[in-house]
Amino acid sequence: MLEVTIDGRPIHAEKDECILSAAKREGIVIPTLCHHKALAGLGSCRLCIVEVDEGSGPKVVASCVYPIKRAAIILTTSEKITRLRRGILSMLRDRAPQDPYLQRLCAEYSVPHSTRYVLPPKLKCVLCGRCVAACAALGNGAIATVGRGTAKKVSTPYDTDSSDCIGCGACAQVCPVDAIACIETKDTRTIWNKTFRLIPCERCGVPWVTKEALDVVREKTLPGTHGHVGFCPDCRKKEVLFTTRRL
Repeated sequence: MLEVTIDGRPIHAEKDECILSAAKREGIVIPTLCHHKALAGLGSCRLCIVEVDEGSGPKVVASCVYPIKRAAIILTTSEKITRLRRGILSMLRDRAPQDPYLQRLCAEYSVPHSTRYVLPPKLKCVLCGRCVAACAALGNGAIATVGRGTAKKVSTPYDTDSSDCIGCGACAQVCPVDAIACIETKDTRTIWNKTFRLIPCERCGVPWVTKEALDVVREKTLPGTHGHVGFCPDCRKKEVLFTTRRL
């Protein structure tokens, strides 16, 4: 265990634990956007920047990916960090002006309205990279960031339907600003220019998952442990609860 000081509060942290994790455990709030507990740190949105001094002077780092390796003094709301975070929020708000979370943070940090960053119209995407990371974690890589500068975006190859997309919807689920269009009817799901047929839950009969996504899950599940893979999330929870009560 290592002892570090965050905003004047001494805390203990595991060696190589990221600053964000240690701060969160102690109830110290650091704003984030690209961070997701189910994904590896991305450090792309930069909202979680903090100042770290490990003995050789302060430096600005992304707390979601910066590992604690030695005693350090960490500041999450210094004058410099507040100024930088305010600028980052201004740019993010320009890309997703209607997002409630960004609106709240902008109000909290007193971010003035500005036309400094003139960007072309976007579908709210803040280029945090969560969706790309979620797709990669499934081993599909159906989407990626393409282009440069203000033309940079997340898309499928050549903006067409991707043969690698399984319609799982994980990308839309982890998007922090609801930028990914995922349209569902009673038995279909349309995402990334591709329409999938939804198959029914093996317990309640309600269509909920694409065959392609279910096949991938079954392929990655250890033999003999498929269990209730074909159950929708609600039925899976009920089955787990029922089994637990029986035990």
